[in-house]
Formats: sequence, structure tokens, C-alpha cells
Amino acid sequence: MRLGQVIGHVVSTQKNDRLTGAKLLLVQPVAADGTDAGQAVLAVDAAQAGIGERVLLVLEGRAAISALGRRGAPVDAAIVGIVDRVDAESAGAALNR
Repeated sequence: MRLGQVIGHVVSTQKNDRLTGAKLLLVQPVAADGTDAGQAVLAVDAAQAGIGERVLLVLEGRAAISALGRRGAPVDAAIVGIVDRVDAESAGAALNR
């Protein structure tokens, strides 16, 4: 599981039938201090997240499909939670969002 920041949404009128009705969001993986940690990924939203929110992101197919309850869907990444706060003791700071 990773932390991420929702940076956009994706609209797709043509997609696999198992993704019909799914909300697709563009998520930037971030470190605990909020800095970018890799390339942005396309994720299916299972947590009703919105642009600008910090989220919990799974980047493994089986976990993503399980979280979405869409058996057989071609999914690699899913948003499974919205982060209220990150306490990063090792960095000596508490991050609130």
C-alpha cells in the first residue's frame, strides 16, 4: 500500500465492460512528507476520493480487484481509503490534511 495525492480524473467512454460505472482517477504517489515518489498512476476509486485528497493506494492487481469487488476486472491500481492525517515521527513532523 502507498500514499498518493489525487491530481486528476480520467473520462473513458470506451472501456472493458467490467469497468462500467467505475470512477478513474490520476494519482501521484507521495512520500510521508508529501513529496512526489514516482510516476502518476491511473487508479479505480473505491473510496469516493476527490481531486486534491491524499489517499491510500494499492498497486497490485489482486488487492485492487478485491477492494473493488469487480472480479475479473483488468485493474492494477485502486484507491482504497482517504487519508485524514499522517504522523511522520521519523521526520519530526506531523502532516495534517
